[in-house]
Amino acid sequence: MAEQRDLYEVLGLQKGASDDEIKKAYRKLAKKYHPDLNPGDKTAEEKMKEVNGAYEVLSDADKKARYDQYGFAGIDPNYAGGGAGGFGGFQDFDLGDIFGSMFGGGFGGGFGGQQTRQNGPRKGENLRVSLTLTFEEAVFGCEKSVSITRNEACKDCGGSGAKAGTTPETCPVCRGMGQVKSTQRTPFGVFSTNAPCQNCHGTGKIIKEPCPTCKGEGKTRKTRTIQVKIPAGIDDGQTISLRGEGNGGSNGGPAGDLYVTVRVKEHKMFQRDGQDIILEMPISFAQAALGATLTVPTVDGKVQYDLPEGTQTGTVFRLRGSGVPNINGRGRGDQYVKVTVEVPRNLSAEQKELLRKFDDDIDDCYSEKGGFFKKMKDLFNKD
Repeated sequence: MAEQRDLYEVLGLQKGASDDEIKKAYRKLAKKYHPDLNPGDKTAEEKMKEVNGAYEVLSDADKKARYDQYGFAGIDPNYAGGGAGGFGGFQDFDLGDIFGSMFGGGFGGGFGGQQTRQNGPRKGENLRVSLTLTFEEAVFGCEKSVSITRNEACKDCGGSGAKAGTTPETCPVCRGMGQVKSTQRTPFGVFSTNAPCQNCHGTGKIIKEPCPTCKGEGKTRKTRTIQVKIPAGIDDGQTISLRGEGNGGSNGGPAGDLYVTVRVKEHKMFQRDGQDIILEMPISFAQAALGATLTVPTVDGKVQYDLPEGTQTGTVFRLRGSGVPNINGRGRGDQYVKVTVEVPRNLSAEQKELLRKFDDDIDDCYSEKGGFFKKMKDLFNKD
């Protein structure tokens, strides 16, 4: 059987850590290894399972006390504690443990594995929805409503599945375990297998008078409107988790969670690059040559910017603090404005003539810069 890591070590804690320390360590690791933040990462998925397992024990006062005193033997009745010492004496082996160690638990359902009560508390399934935001809503945050249909505990029977005034009875065959165990003696030991109880269909209980509302299921389908607070700075594709807003649990188990994935519409002018906003802004030739006070749109409104004379097309200037707020509340990005000199079209004959005279007069201005025009002039005049 694979060696199990110390549960405190899994959470990066010392033995005897307080409840607050355990909660803080769990939250930190959950953020690091959560599947939504590590899509397709099998290593992170396994780490998350290990962290969840450790937290399940250490967050429970009774389990924690037993683990502190007896180790894994205090929380797992099937834990063998050390070497098996060979096959002598027809020791009792469980095929679920053997195949679970070899294949990562893939055979747990067929061979039983750890003997858990099938009618014990179970967390409800998680739900997922998408929510579309405008560019500004994503930048500044907002509150939105989403409509979901989920399973909830039947109010008429309190989730028991039994008609009001009656209660489910414990299955006499499996004694409420939901599973029946059979053993087989072999030369290598006594092997055990678990299978769902046929008498109660694995539920561990018998309902003689089903609730007419939920027909014995203990759950009903309800459509709910959920308010979702969108944090400022959220980006396209990010997901918000709402704990307990998913499908209801079974047998007193907690409800699942609701995951809201955000989709952000494209803006007509702005583009986003992380926490920064990019804007391409056209200017006239006169503004570029003479300089001008530009009125620049930002997500906060219009601002004034003094464009220096002689600005070239493609020049980029920065407006500090006019970008997207950090989703963790730590400052904002910047807005970068790229200016592009627009060439006028449909000039009149008079305008064309004035432009030709201007071009003749300004030839020396180009030459002084020693740029492309000067190089061309020198090339053709060298003879």
